[in-house]
Amino acid sequence: MRQSVRDMLHGGVDHSRLEAKYSSLLNEKRTSIGYPVNQDWDFSELFKFLEVPVNNVGDPFQHSNYKLNTLEFEQEVIDAFAHFTQAPDDQCWGYVTSGGTEGNMYGLYLARELYPKGMVYFSEETHYSVAKILRLQHTPSIMLRAQENGEMDYEDLRESLRINRHLPPILFVNIGTTMKGAIDNLDKIKEILNDLAIRDYYIHCDGALHGMAMSFIDNPPAWNFADGADSISISGHKWLGAPIPCGVALAKNSHVERISRAVEYVGVMDTTITGSRSGFSPLMLWYALRRHGEAGLRDMVRKSIELASYAVERFQNDGVEAWRNSNSPIVVFPRPGKKIIEKWAIAPSGGIGHIVCLPHMDRAVVDEFIEDYLSEKQSKA
Repeated sequence: MRQSVRDMLHGGVDHSRLEAKYSSLLNEKRTSIGYPVNQDWDFSELFKFLEVPVNNVGDPFQHSNYKLNTLEFEQEVIDAFAHFTQAPDDQCWGYVTSGGTEGNMYGLYLARELYPKGMVYFSEETHYSVAKILRLQHTPSIMLRAQENGEMDYEDLRESLRINRHLPPILFVNIGTTMKGAIDNLDKIKEILNDLAIRDYYIHCDGALHGMAMSFIDNPPAWNFADGADSISISGHKWLGAPIPCGVALAKNSHVERISRAVEYVGVMDTTITGSRSGFSPLMLWYALRRHGEAGLRDMVRKSIELASYAVERFQNDGVEAWRNSNSPIVVFPRPGKKIIEKWAIAPSGGIGHIVCLPHMDRAVVDEFIEDYLSEKQSKA
């Protein structure tokens, strides 16, 4: 038996260990800038809800047998995100998820139920979880090439659709790729479908990070229900900010009705991936939305993108080939060494790394990171 198991079974809380871990996390917090997690939040007013075992089991728009829930708050969160994504009135449904992976799984699940013989198309820049979801669901798929900026290669899509036109296409569209923040051109994708006279298809948009921003920028690209999406996934902890991973899945009612099943045990329709769902996450999202309001959300997005633009300019002024996609807070640069990656929690992929400029960050932390990066570069020269 491992010592950790012996200690656990023996009982007694190791308070000093907890304090040490807390101190360690606080020490790492400021320099964790390589992954999309906004740290600008204060949910202390909600802590009292942790005294209650809230559980939002089942469909959030129906009353279940389990009364310790926060469904009315979840409904308001979904209504807000439906507004952000220009969903048609009373034609969109959604729920609060455990994060982007669940949201993407939900969209692909609905697509497969609509088109059991469908073929999923996604680019090589798509989040790694999508390939896993497709394996879990045993859904055939084709990985498409990506352009240098991370955007889908549309000629590869066109040719792949042409070859497999007998199979209904399920298009997985990135609204901001994981590493480069590239947004697949939904208008161009629909144009290709029209050129090939393909009428039966499904479009899922992964707006994990960037979906929160698209409603608050001027002249956004096509990305939402008004532009042809059938379902959309957006993370809650990334740009909006939360200490617990969460998100929202949104879909047209007609698709959700196809998978809905009555469950007597909980007295509610089963329309979600998971059964038991956090009742605390909807409170956090509701609180954050009410705290910021539309003007505050718009300001968050503006400041993040301005900071990313500043970081690119600073890098380039010092001879580093850094860049970013339009409307993205992700700054891409040549991959740094191990020490920089570890100190700043940089997300690496092949020959590049990136930082994600979010509302809790400022120019001081960006400057400090770039100075570290340049010092390492000079030491290798």
